[in-house]
Amino acid sequence: MTVPTVSFEFFPPKSLEGSFRLWDCVNTLAPLDPSFVSVTYGAGGTTRQLTHEAVTTIHKTSGLNVAAHLTCVDATKAETLQIAQSYADAGVRELVALRGDAPKGASKFTAHPEGFDNSVSLISALADMDAFNIRVGAYPEKHPEAADQAADIAFLKRKIDAGASSAITQFFFEADTFFRFRDACVKAGIDAPIIPGILPVENWAGTQRFAKQCGTHIPQVIQDAFANATRDGTTDLLATAVATELCDDLLQGGVEDLHFYTLNRPELTRDVCHALGVTPKVRLQNVA
Repeated sequence: MTVPTVSFEFFPPKSLEGSFRLWDCVNTLAPLDPSFVSVTYGAGGTTRQLTHEAVTTIHKTSGLNVAAHLTCVDATKAETLQIAQSYADAGVRELVALRGDAPKGASKFTAHPEGFDNSVSLISALADMDAFNIRVGAYPEKHPEAADQAADIAFLKRKIDAGASSAITQFFFEADTFFRFRDACVKAGIDAPIIPGILPVENWAGTQRFAKQCGTHIPQVIQDAFANATRDGTTDLLATAVATELCDDLLQGGVEDLHFYTLNRPELTRDVCHALGVTPKVRLQNVA
């Protein structure tokens, strides 16, 4: 079996306890030598400053290649580009550029009067800075706001054409979902790498809510299996097995890179990576 290249997503801490959890996550997964790690924004841009602090601290202290999430939500173009410049000044060279979710309480995204109206315009402006490798999001199953998947894929092509180098997908449960999407993207003329996003199920109830929000289909066999595992107290074992099997199917289909949504709880992701042959490596850090 081909050993994949891996990357990990973290979210910024909102409390002292959350800070300890984040650093535990970084320390647990850093030895797996990820190609990059990313740090998210909260819904509506609510963790903008926390994200900045987490990104710059991880960059300085861990030796990891860190990608900062940057969105269009609740900020002017000048403010957004200033945030990007502050990342460049700190030595961060990776961004994940997203439109972003609507602020809490809002039913849909509304652009700031002086802000970027969508992710394409944001990506174009970031590309003009010539300072970053820009990654974007992709939906292997139709985005809830898209007319259909063809429109989704056409918009992804616009993002790539605007200056993005690769895309990371929303999570999904069946390898064929990704393969169909990948084939459709190739047919649409998208030649940038598309990295599948993997969510090891840490919390089954939370995963079901998240899947409903983002349009991810949960096969009945998965629903039944987690219902039984929840009753039997074996959800971690099942989650590891399900994620490992999904990743193995993807690797068998030619995938070389996997991006894990860790939810700042690293054990399941670590166990899945180990099962795939991704083992700890000695990391040499630069000491100032």
